[in-house]
Amino acid sequence: MTLKIIVISAYALVTLVIGYLGLKKARTFNDYFLGGRTVGPWMTAFTYAAAYFSAVLFIGFAGKIGWGFGLSGLWIAVSNALVGVLGVWWLFGNRIRRMSVELQVSTMPEFLEKRYGSRSLKLLSSVAIFVFLVPYSAAVFIGLAYLFKANFNLSYTLALVFMGLFTAFYLVLGGYKSMTMIDVFFGVIMCAGSAILIGSTLAKGGGLGNLAAGLARLDPKLTAPVGPGGLWPLVSLIFLTSVAPFGMPQLVQKFYAIRDAKAIRRGMVASTFFAALIAGAAYFTGAAARLFLTPENAPGAFAGGRPVFDVLMPEFLANVIPPSLSIIMMLLILAASMSTLAALVLISSSSVAKDLYAGFINPGVSDRRLTLLMRVLGAAFVLLSVILAYFRPASIVSILSLSWGAIGSFFLGPFFWGILSRKVTRFGAFASAILGLGTCLGLSIAGLTPPESGTIGMAVSLAVNPLFSLIR
Repeated sequence: MTLKIIVISAYALVTLVIGYLGLKKARTFNDYFLGGRTVGPWMTAFTYAAAYFSAVLFIGFAGKIGWGFGLSGLWIAVSNALVGVLGVWWLFGNRIRRMSVELQVSTMPEFLEKRYGSRSLKLLSSVAIFVFLVPYSAAVFIGLAYLFKANFNLSYTLALVFMGLFTAFYLVLGGYKSMTMIDVFFGVIMCAGSAILIGSTLAKGGGLGNLAAGLARLDPKLTAPVGPGGLWPLVSLIFLTSVAPFGMPQLVQKFYAIRDAKAIRRGMVASTFFAALIAGAAYFTGAAARLFLTPENAPGAFAGGRPVFDVLMPEFLANVIPPSLSIIMMLLILAASMSTLAALVLISSSSVAKDLYAGFINPGVSDRRLTLLMRVLGAAFVLLSVILAYFRPASIVSILSLSWGAIGSFFLGPFFWGILSRKVTRFGAFASAILGLGTCLGLSIAGLTPPESGTIGMAVSLAVNPLFSLIR
């Protein structure tokens, strides 16, 4: 316990020092939000992948998907790396960077306004970002709170308040450049931690063959190409988590800030490798946890003999794997989560400060006042997320899936086709955003699971824009 406290304290100190250094450098909105558009390939690669994955992956998805789908959950990791990272960088990376410079835009709503000539679309997209990123951020906080609860015997509420205060203080200080600096440092830890986690799990299970045989004895479907969860639920999870990045504002923003096309080519390879390693470690470990977790050795992970999915991995990391590895895993999850939260806070606060306030209420706002407003709104966003996390309205997977599904359903059609084609129209963009989001939310209300409703909503959004553009 003492060693864990020392390591976490050192992490917090390094993070806050970098945040303070960022405070001295981030004097303008462009510095604070985009790092002056001078971010290199390694920084962008690490910060993209780290913003993609967080406690949501290692705590929520690894627990629920690994437990429910077995080794077939690795299909999600493969798709995330090849489609959600490599595909986005290869197809969109340089296009986004170039168009952001040509149109002089720094946010997704600004791009949609200039691409389609619609201030109304800018307004709607700004509201959608702030509203639907709050649940995503809350899901990250839930995962972190469970992690700290399992490792330090803190109450859930105290762990949540601690993480909320720490996150707000760090993010209000330094902005994007600080985030990329810390991401490179802890990205190395994440890579090393993931490799060690895979190796340790294999060793504990007696090698891949014995581990697979053990899972097969529990249920043969746990080692089948499609696990016990079924084909359609697996496909919906793959589609949701791999295709949504083509329209997720917090991931798209990374390309606004990157230095040049050469940096994108280099960053693409590094980011894909990083994503494959991180996601693969999470889903593999989540599946293997079935062999090691029982109500006897991890009572906190079960209720009435049934697994509590959001608690499985924190208990696994705290009580099953060796203490030295547990510390590394804690840092891995914490580093990934901080990067994700930084990306969410920056994007959500910019949607209000830059897109709503500066775009509609006070267009002549000074750069200094705009940067200050970004910091204030960032703290407010963290507060709202912590409040939602306190009430825990659903599992991490459900909350994240609803958030990603809603954001993807709104933005995927307008942004994807807006980047690739000059033939799509304002009418098509509006229709795809409204019908996509409406489909996603309507199906969720009707009782469809969040991954399924999000997948269908995103498919509708993608299909509607080019079709309706033929009408007007």
